[in-house]
Amino acid sequence: MKKLLCAAGLSLALAVSAGAQAADKIAVVNVSSIFQQLPARATVAKQLENEFKGRATELQGMERDLQTKMQRLQRDGSTMKASERSRLEKDVMAQRETFSSKAQAFEQDNRRRQAEERNKILSRIQDAVKKVAADEGYDVVVDANAVAYASSSKDITADVLKQVK
Repeated sequence: MKKLLCAAGLSLALAVSAGAQAADKIAVVNVSSIFQQLPARATVAKQLENEFKGRATELQGMERDLQTKMQRLQRDGSTMKASERSRLEKDVMAQRETFSSKAQAFEQDNRRRQAEERNKILSRIQDAVKKVAADEGYDVVVDANAVAYASSSKDITADVLKQVK
């Protein structure tokens, strides 16, 4: 009986020791901080702004024209001939529909392109995390925002940021 207790105690001690070694191989990284600090993010934002600049300018012009026509209809509608008012109302409605569809397509395209570029940057960050983890011998790397408390884990955010830049 004494040998059984001794063996159980020894196996428990080994299990705790193995658990402690595994905890030494855990690191945390703040991916959102790296994403915010990357100079490539500003470059991509400028690139996307230039890519969509023409369409945005076109939409702004359409909106101004539409507002001008709506104000004219509101201001002068009661004094216009019925045929002229009807023609202007139809024109405003058609222009409003065109503007709405173009604005919606613009927003969808803009969101899609932003997501594509964000995913490219996040992929670069992910590759850098894998490289730093492999170089430093970490088994597990957890996002710092997903951890409530981590006292003994190593923060590799700065190393990953250097790798990505």
